[in-house]
Amino acid sequence: MSILIALVLVVAVAILGLVLFTARTARKVEAALPPRGKFMQVDGERIHYVDRGGAGPALVMIHGLAGNLMHFTYALADELSGDFRVIIVDRPGCGYSERPEGAPADLTAQAATLAKFMRALGLKQPLVVGHSLGGALSLAIALDHPDCAGALALIAPLTHVPDKVPDVFRGLIIRSPTLRKIIAWTLATPLGILRGEQALKEVFGPEPAPADFPIRAGGLLGLRPTAFCSASSDAVLAEYVLPGYVARYGSLALPMGMLFAKGDRLLDYRAQGEAMKAVCPALDLELMEGGHMLPMTAPDRCAALIRRVAARQRDGARVLA
Repeated sequence: MSILIALVLVVAVAILGLVLFTARTARKVEAALPPRGKFMQVDGERIHYVDRGGAGPALVMIHGLAGNLMHFTYALADELSGDFRVIIVDRPGCGYSERPEGAPADLTAQAATLAKFMRALGLKQPLVVGHSLGGALSLAIALDHPDCAGALALIAPLTHVPDKVPDVFRGLIIRSPTLRKIIAWTLATPLGILRGEQALKEVFGPEPAPADFPIRAGGLLGLRPTAFCSASSDAVLAEYVLPGYVARYGSLALPMGMLFAKGDRLLDYRAQGEAMKAVCPALDLELMEGGHMLPMTAPDRCAALIRRVAARQRDGARVLA
């Protein structure tokens, strides 16, 4: 009995140590990378965003799985700020956007939240730029809230449910919210630190990850337990809702462009990009060499795609006028 009690005490101390380490790490990360934008309350959700202003057409930029708005401020936003009103948003539950516990987190719910966010800003059919999972969310916005998407620029987007989850994201597939929270507050942060370098190789490969990714691109924000919980729920729920949107892609009639790299190790350009092109022949699909994180590794190519889509949107508006 004494041995059993001793083991229980050892486990309890270990768990407490992990929780304290996680909490301390989260505080350090937030001190190093505080919010850099504004906040808006949308149906009980606190949305964090950066609005660079400007008199040009509005762009709304939506990041991917386990990301944050700094993936765009890293380089791509600077390429566009002179000609567009660039608005970059942390998806609900990501970065510094807060999603109440128990609130719906699937693509449909996030699309509804961001549509209300855009309407509150007075945006009328902005050009929506989506990277990775943000691409799926951009498509959901266009289909469910057409007044909030006048055109789409999709960068390495998730458009169909992949045949398998990429190795780097398998640890996120936790279907129990309780287990998800336990892992978030015990193992996720130390494992994220230990595996961080290898994870970046998988996410950026075959290109090298920028040395300043942890700070300049907000990579360290992913070490917080709230970030893990949100990424896990996003990864789990996407597979349930996405097929319903896939069935509706053929109804999309707005200007759309897509940039995909053939070396992308997370999403296959054939199963995601070319499959979308088959359903939407008018899609401007551009293929290039490189990996998945194009907003950081190829901001010039991303900006060129966005400008082409913006030109098509502008020309279409002139015809209608």
